[in-house]
Amino acid sequence: MTLPEYKVIRSRRRTLGLQVTEEGVVVRAPFFSSEAAIRRFVGDHLTWIEKQKKRVERISREASEVLPLTEAELRALKKEAREDLSARVRHYASLMGVSYARISIRAMRSRWGSCSREGNLSFNCLLMLAPPEVRDATVVHELSHRRHMNHSQAFYQEVLRYCPDYKKTSRWLKEHGAALIRRLPEKTEA
Repeated sequence: MTLPEYKVIRSRRRTLGLQVTEEGVVVRAPFFSSEAAIRRFVGDHLTWIEKQKKRVERISREASEVLPLTEAELRALKKEAREDLSARVRHYASLMGVSYARISIRAMRSRWGSCSREGNLSFNCLLMLAPPEVRDATVVHELSHRRHMNHSQAFYQEVLRYCPDYKKTSRWLKEHGAALIRRLPEKTEA
């Protein structure tokens, strides 16, 4: 097989990473990676790249069949998310013995949630279109950052302690998340 065309994005990361999007193949590389090492890395992952291209095509096809939310539907979704996700945060924070500061609900195109060092939590209102167990997993993921502000092994042990099906719910978001994000209107306010 010949190497596909790919775009290289260099940063202060430590390892090489691959991403396949509708726009093509992206290699995320440390500043110090040589072009030869990057080519080798892409060559070693050709089977994975082809599988991901098919997955992206399938998701794109499915997403094109979905209508965008209206502004009124988006406002209603944010209101529902504020109630639902706030209750889940209170429940799991108590269970996990962690604190948090504020909770904000946004319509985000690239994240399902985030946790700042100050303990501010932010969640994507589109989580309301996902199964309840996916919402639980996202809340547990963000609250686990109150103990570990990274994605280390200790962090994932914490997540799995409170959400044993985390891998399954994470897979659900990877498979269906793009279709949910496509439901956002072209212009949305955060």
